[in-house]
Amino acid sequence: MAQLKLACVQLNAGADVGANLEAAARAVRHAAAQGARFIALPEYCVLLDGSGRVMRERSPAEAEHRGLAQLCELARETDAWLLLGSLTVALDDARMANRSYLVSAAGEIVARYDKIHMFDVTLPSGKVIRESSAYRPGEQAALAATPWGLLGMSVCYDLRFPQLYRALAQAGAVMLAVPASFQRETGPAHWHSLLRARAIENAAFVIAPAMCGEHPNGRSTYGHSLVIDPWGQVIAEADDQPGVLMADIELEQAANVRAMLPSLQHDRPFELNRI
Repeated sequence: MAQLKLACVQLNAGADVGANLEAAARAVRHAAAQGARFIALPEYCVLLDGSGRVMRERSPAEAEHRGLAQLCELARETDAWLLLGSLTVALDDARMANRSYLVSAAGEIVARYDKIHMFDVTLPSGKVIRESSAYRPGEQAALAATPWGLLGMSVCYDLRFPQLYRALAQAGAVMLAVPASFQRETGPAHWHSLLRARAIENAAFVIAPAMCGEHPNGRSTYGHSLVIDPWGQVIAEADDQPGVLMADIELEQAANVRAMLPSLQHDRPFELNRI
């Protein structure tokens, strides 16, 4: 393991895929020019609209996805590893996958991860969101090798399911990626606390690039991209505007914390006794 200069790109994507790709490319090139070798983009990084119809109409199959092709080429151009927080990809059953991609500096897709947990909720305002009506949930966790160590992949609402991160960390992940378009209504209460908890529980770096601002058809996202160390300390935090968040991390810190507090080795089976 080695020191890594990384960046989280915070975006305000809308329904115009071309404009979103241009904004993402500008930010990635800026991050690479600052020396970032690993650059993480948020969930829905090239398309975010509150209308399910718009999302379906503008989400092609993977083989025809111009966003994926252009971002893979951008990785080659900048010689940086890219985490494409998620792209919406058409499937063969009229639903979509909310799919995260890890792309090497050679522009090759190293790993894919389809979001497992669907955001089916009623928010405090009464707004109802039912991701499962439009998206097919994933069934496999993803642990990917990078030049700096193993990366555990997740997307947004997965954050509320700690067992996923426990499994990734116990399998060797020293970095946990949580690209998100976290709702503005829940962000102030839960975003920081949950991300810090995942870092502390698993003695891992948490890398959380976020979407921010207002989006078409009633979507509002919280922003505040974060990088958190294995001790639970916030290394870097963005505000609620688009931008590039830079951070330097020393991967050996994860091994040091795990040696001092080896809780990943101390899980024990137990039975639930209903009284």
